[in-house]
Amino acid sequence: MWLDFCIFLAACFVAGSTGAMFPPGEWYASLNKPSWTPPNWLFPVAWTTLYLLMAFAGAQLAQLEYAGTALALWSLQIALNALWTPVFFGLRKIKSALYVIVGLWVVVAVCVVVFFAHSWVIGLAFAPYLLWVSIALMLNLSVYKLNPDR
Repeated sequence: MWLDFCIFLAACFVAGSTGAMFPPGEWYASLNKPSWTPPNWLFPVAWTTLYLLMAFAGAQLAQLEYAGTALALWSLQIALNALWTPVFFGLRKIKSALYVIVGLWVVVAVCVVVFFAHSWVIGLAFAPYLLWVSIALMLNLSVYKLNPDR
């Protein structure tokens, strides 16, 4: 169980490391953002918490028989998670990043449903991630609308 948790946590932190490779910087600071944009300090706190919960969910799934599809979905969401930051901050493609995060939201929503079908604990561990991705999607959409020329 602990080895599985460490493997899933490593996957999460590899995905999260894209934030260090492609930091927001001055470009992001110069964008028009909605008034409800979360403060900068909240992002690392939220992502650390979410990655711990995501790793827990993955490790729990790995212990279950017949969880192959659920684990495949977990893998797809972490790949999309890792893709968003380089597209948004690295390439500075706000609209393309919006497509990525819509895909991520769909996969995470499906994960929550599928994970609840396996265990309410696993589904509950993934639910905050869906909430955060919902906020991130709305933020990405708002930034796109507020910065049509970028």
